[in-house]
Amino acid sequence: MTTERRLPETDADERTMLEGWLEFHRQTLAVKCEGLTDAQLRTASVEPSPLSLLGLVRHMADVERSWYSRVLAGAEAPPLYWSDEDPDGDFSVTEADTWQETYATWQAEIEAARATAADFGLDDLSKGLHRRTGKRISLRWIHTHMIEEYARHNGHADLIRERIDGATGD
Repeated sequence: MTTERRLPETDADERTMLEGWLEFHRQTLAVKCEGLTDAQLRTASVEPSPLSLLGLVRHMADVERSWYSRVLAGAEAPPLYWSDEDPDGDFSVTEADTWQETYATWQAEIEAARATAADFGLDDLSKGLHRRTGKRISLRWIHTHMIEEYARHNGHADLIRERIDGATGD
């Protein structure tokens, strides 16, 4: 699998620009994981942190689900990898966790997010409430937050990938 990253058009309208940058950052995380074995993808960044590339992808699957299914659509969508008892469960990978399953789950959540977002305008408010503020959130805010979330974690992914095999790049 080779993921092709595409920069958004420089003269696009706001929605196209936001969704273009979100897609770019989704693709960037996939690129950071390409060509590695399951064992490499489970490799922790540095002790004592459990942060790994596989954990980052699991985390982003849950983040996609949370913002687009739970908050934007107001759907009942329980977490995939974490729980109240294990709030960092998305980052806690085991030998049983595979790229194939994790990637498929992440992609399914991305597809669901795209489909949900397509039904909303940028200024439309979510059907569900923000977990911390109890407020409805605009799609614009969610898209912007997701770009920030991916960008931050792609920085982590850069460092983890370099530790694994020396690969660097943007």
